[in-house]
Amino acid sequence: MTDIVNWVNVGPVANIPLQGARTFQTETDRIAIFRTLDDQVYALLDRCPHKDGPLAQGIVHGHFVTCPLHNMVFSLETGEAQGPDDGCAAKVELRVIDGTVHIGLTAEQIGLRHAG
Repeated sequence: MTDIVNWVNVGPVANIPLQGARTFQTETDRIAIFRTLDDQVYALLDRCPHKDGPLAQGIVHGHFVTCPLHNMVFSLETGEAQGPDDGCAAKVELRVIDGTVHIGLTAEQIGLRHAG
């Protein structure tokens, strides 16, 4: 994502299960925050570009997540579909600071609107 205007603390890394995910709702999007078995943390918009499947409900394996609706596999690092599939789940910028996850949100995601 681009044009980050605010970094939001969404809680400790420990609150995200290994090989699992938690979601965070913004004004415009639901964000899936994933934690891998090797304790890496990534964030993508929580919707598969193919059929809007909830990626947070998918299976995390390695640095990938499999959509629960139709088994499309996405890289957690880039959001890119793997194998013969085409598409990309939008990546969300994320930082881990002292064990706490912070996600970068755009003006639209935090509810700021331009007047006129």
